[in-house]
Amino acid sequence: MSRFLPRLQFTVLIASTLIGLSSPAYAEIEISGELRQWHKVSLTLDGPQAAETDQSPNPFTDYDFTVTFTHESGDPSYRVPGYFAADGDAAETSASSGNKWRAHLSPDKVGTWNYQVSFRQGPQAALGGSGSALSPFDGQSGKFQIARTNKKGRDFRARGRLQYVGKHHLQFAGSKDYFLKAGADAPETFLAYADFDGTEARKPKVPLKTWQPHRGDWRRGDPTWKDGKGRGLIGAINYLEAKGMNAFSFLTYNAGGDGDNVWPFISRDEKFHYDCSKLDQWGIVFEHGTRRGMFLHFKLTESENSGARAQDDVAMDQGDTGPERKLYLRELIARFGHALALNWNLGEENTQTIQQQRDMAQFIHDTDPYGHLIVNHTRGHWEGHQKVYPKLLGEQSALTGASLQTRYIEDTHFFVQHWVKESAQAGKPWVVCNDEQDLGATGVPPDPDYSSYGQTVGPTIHDIRKYALWGTLMGGGAGVEYYFGYSHPQSDLDAEDWRSRSRSWDYARYALEFFQHHNIPFADMSGADELVRNPHHDNRRYCLALPGSLYLVYLPHGGDAELDLTDAEGEFEISWFNPRLGADLQPGPVASRTAGQPVALGLPPADPGEDWLVVVSKRN
Repeated sequence: MSRFLPRLQFTVLIASTLIGLSSPAYAEIEISGELRQWHKVSLTLDGPQAAETDQSPNPFTDYDFTVTFTHESGDPSYRVPGYFAADGDAAETSASSGNKWRAHLSPDKVGTWNYQVSFRQGPQAALGGSGSALSPFDGQSGKFQIARTNKKGRDFRARGRLQYVGKHHLQFAGSKDYFLKAGADAPETFLAYADFDGTEARKPKVPLKTWQPHRGDWRRGDPTWKDGKGRGLIGAINYLEAKGMNAFSFLTYNAGGDGDNVWPFISRDEKFHYDCSKLDQWGIVFEHGTRRGMFLHFKLTESENSGARAQDDVAMDQGDTGPERKLYLRELIARFGHALALNWNLGEENTQTIQQQRDMAQFIHDTDPYGHLIVNHTRGHWEGHQKVYPKLLGEQSALTGASLQTRYIEDTHFFVQHWVKESAQAGKPWVVCNDEQDLGATGVPPDPDYSSYGQTVGPTIHDIRKYALWGTLMGGGAGVEYYFGYSHPQSDLDAEDWRSRSRSWDYARYALEFFQHHNIPFADMSGADELVRNPHHDNRRYCLALPGSLYLVYLPHGGDAELDLTDAEGEFEISWFNPRLGADLQPGPVASRTAGQPVALGLPPADPGEDWLVVVSKRN
């Protein structure tokens, strides 16, 4: 058993009669977990014996195991895809065969939940093929009780599932708070970890990770598997949490790509047979992330394997949503879709055709019972954005967000505010984030004092703070993830020491704390650069506004600014926030202004040539 907290569970034995037998047979169903609201609840059924390598029937394609979970009130009801789980404890045993079949629920409500099992067998039954009910498993039903969550703080189980609610920010279903993210986009090879079963390095210059620098961040009581494996990666997540970050991303399939060392299959090219123990071990890491308040960014494909241009036959169905891709998506959703905070990203620098992207997004939409955010990532130049995003806006696709790459860091604010506005005008506001910065070779550099590193290329950490972090937030974006590039130490391919970007994490934390501690209603605010004489949305100054009530003016280069309050009424207070140091708001030389006209905001209280945020709020 994986070393998680003790779990409450009960077992239901269901009698049925097998075809050809006169005596009753028993199908055992186990309900396990802490049986609380928003916590993972697992239904495990003793079903047909199978092995990962079986061909006929193939346990991944030829069995359709699905469980419908319904609250006693009738709402909500989730039709949850299940999966073959080998012996039910494969993370510890490395088992490749068994008779355990599993489905996960993260229940929204307290009270009684009912379940009903659908179990069909037939050629490609899991992918929509024909199939017949498999006795005694099909049709079994039961119920269980869910108590209130007992979690607090960063643990997402204290706040509920992050949901797309038709706005530019996700909302927690429990607390009703809105979410801003900041965290790590690198290394994209996050899951190329030596402690995971069946994980191998195919490129000499891209070794598997040990995450050794973070083994000391593992804490007593944290999960491991197989007698202590996993401490480095679990410790790395703990480090991000300690720095105040709340997101990390990872490729789940990068065959043919830069790393060529991550896939969920039993081997790189066996796309119809999945590695049960490896995926269980991935699940331990993802569960720990949820408990530590980490948004999980699933990057489903990489540029080299996302579309028909891929070499070496690594693109599933040559970019189409055919049997390979459907099974891949179904398996990931079945195993990890219960996580409370995640998005499905069609692909890093996606090369699918527009119709292929639409089809993939629609399949995810139709398969994921929880309706998680669906985004897409393009190449960073403006032409790349224009070739893709306009054809996916509104009802043209099931996308609900965009994962932006910017070729040049100075473009970030313009790109973010543009797609925020364009998506709103199309009738489906997107959740827009900046998840990859600058040219592929550079990205976010290490701290200047990291390992005596002397930076000679690319944007500085201060450029990242000004243009990527605050440029995104002030454009109405929902957050950032930091990409490390190839030219710096701890690069995107070999990074396993997140301390290399300690100061950039600090700057991001200061921003998140500003919005949280001062109760900034960012989900109701919108970009208003025109009010600070920046109609072209360049990097002179940015404005995010709740008109008539609250205005945030960010000055990347310090100095003074004028805010147009012609359409506002009343008295406004002026205070200043230091993005370089965080902490409390500071009064400025100008304490207040009367609305009804453009008003000068004055100079910062100190260091007038540095970046500052001006907070202009209406007096009660």
